[in-house]
Amino acid sequence: MNKAYTARTELLLGSDGVRTLENSAVLVFGLGGVGSFTVEALARVGVGRLILVDGDAYDTSNVNRQLGALADTVGQKKTDVMAERVRAINPDICVETHCRFYLPGTGDDFIAACRPDYIVDAVDTVVAKVGIIEEARRAGIPVISSMGAGNKLYPELFTLDYIENTSVDPLARIMRKRLRRKGIGRIKVVYSTEKPVVPEKTEGAGHPLPGSVSFVPSVAGMLMAGAVVRDILHID
Repeated sequence: MNKAYTARTELLLGSDGVRTLENSAVLVFGLGGVGSFTVEALARVGVGRLILVDGDAYDTSNVNRQLGALADTVGQKKTDVMAERVRAINPDICVETHCRFYLPGTGDDFIAACRPDYIVDAVDTVVAKVGIIEEARRAGIPVISSMGAGNKLYPELFTLDYIENTSVDPLARIMRKRLRRKGIGRIKVVYSTEKPVVPEKTEGAGHPLPGSVSFVPSVAGMLMAGAVVRDILHID
């Protein structure tokens, strides 16, 4: 890795810390408003291997909050765009892409096969989130999960905690119950104590789409990246 690239990082983390990150692998599920910012932060801090998983392509509604969504990337796979972006940051990085949605219970032991040191869950669906956490726990790999980032306006109300200590967040409430039934606890999450805004119903839709703005999910993504780096380096 180019020494100049990590010079400022090394002032904070030390040469051993930079070397540890360079030899670390992080598996990221979901490259949307939260996950895309996590990926970029991990690339910039010097994580040596990123495994990116997302089965979606960008559309115009993503441009307001997703890092890789630009006028000229609409229609392109999120995995391809973000892989190109992180290689532009660090040409030495190893990036693996999987254009797929995570489906729990397929029996392919996808997470274990990727051999990550850490897992980031930034997907939207409860079934996938629980499945990722279950498989991570079986494989003995630490995981951090993002709770709801939609329908919020106050990024300063995001915080890090374990799932059993969360409150207010509707998604966190569902996840607490699902994980408790499975006997799973002590899962680190990023969640907000802001009561969600109720969006106006979209004409013709059965349920209102979640509202979003650029300055909220990005903060959740950065908090996740910081937690991953500190955990990998055993920084309290």
